[in-house]
Amino acid sequence: MFDLNFGIEEELAVLDTLRSKWISTGPKTTAFETDFAEILDVRHALALANCTVSLHLAMKILGIGPGDEVICPSLTFVATVNAIRYVDAVPVFADICGDDDLTVDPQDIERKITLRTKAIVVMHYAGFPCAMDEIMRIARIHDLKVIEDACHGPLSEYGGRKLGTIGDVGCFSFFSNKNISTGEGGMLVTNDEGLYEHAKLLRSHGMTTLSYERSKGHSTGYDVVESGYNYRMDDIRASIGVVQLRKLEDDLKKRAEVRQWYEDAFSEVEGAGVPFSGRRGFVSNYIFVVLAGGQSTVLRDTIRDRLHEAGIQTSMHYPPVHRFSIFRQFFCELPVTERVASRLITLPMHSGLTRESVLFIADIMGKAVFC
Repeated sequence: MFDLNFGIEEELAVLDTLRSKWISTGPKTTAFETDFAEILDVRHALALANCTVSLHLAMKILGIGPGDEVICPSLTFVATVNAIRYVDAVPVFADICGDDDLTVDPQDIERKITLRTKAIVVMHYAGFPCAMDEIMRIARIHDLKVIEDACHGPLSEYGGRKLGTIGDVGCFSFFSNKNISTGEGGMLVTNDEGLYEHAKLLRSHGMTTLSYERSKGHSTGYDVVESGYNYRMDDIRASIGVVQLRKLEDDLKKRAEVRQWYEDAFSEVEGAGVPFSGRRGFVSNYIFVVLAGGQSTVLRDTIRDRLHEAGIQTSMHYPPVHRFSIFRQFFCELPVTERVASRLITLPMHSGLTRESVLFIADIMGKAVFC
């Protein structure tokens, strides 16, 4: 499914950090934040333990709380929705656009708005941007906050802007299979200084200074002004992130080439649709998904079994969140999401994938469709 692009550079970065004797949040974390903000052309970036806590902090700093409604997609990883529940808010699920576009539908977002709606969470599926102009227009009209779950989309662009920098807050993941990997890790970005300062405070127990700042003599004490969390990233992971950022653009260019191979190969495969096919613009291509023909999960799972028998690992991004037992009370009918999810297959995607491998995968997929 995925292959890390780690090399000697990451090993040396970790070794350098270990030898520095400063391994918790410190200079490497600051460097990672600075580099990340620069590459996204955003004012503030805050390194965190993972994307889930980034989403949680986004809810907190935007003032979302008990009883507030937050509109979100169901075709996403459960963390997107868990963060809404962390602040006792109510997830309101919106449908996706269609077979060709697996991002949240702005028209359904607008239909779901009530007097209790406080925010919209979008997820840029596979790194392809949601219809942000329309979503931001809706948010302005109804005075809503917008959180971008951009965990699939580092450096992906929409209208000349990087994903994660268009809404009020953007959240990124550096989990082991993401475009940038630090094992575990996340980033919160914003152009609002007040939101950034609040998130920074909450990241470390509500303390007014960090231990690294005190070690440099910038402060000899601290106050605790709010109940916060331990959501910090450590310098070991941050040092890997600094190196990974340097590799990102070239890695994404290679992924774009791999995706084109896939699109060309699957144009010859009957009974398999390719969402976002023909889309242009710079995107991260985090995953590559196809839709099996028909409406049956049995057919989809049979195809996956055939692919596995041929040595091809697959996955499914994602089981719809509104179908999980824990969210039963928030269930609503999402016909497009249901139709797509029953047919989704995630195929291998990484910058090291060869054209021969792509052709092999497409060939086996074509045979499996008609098994």
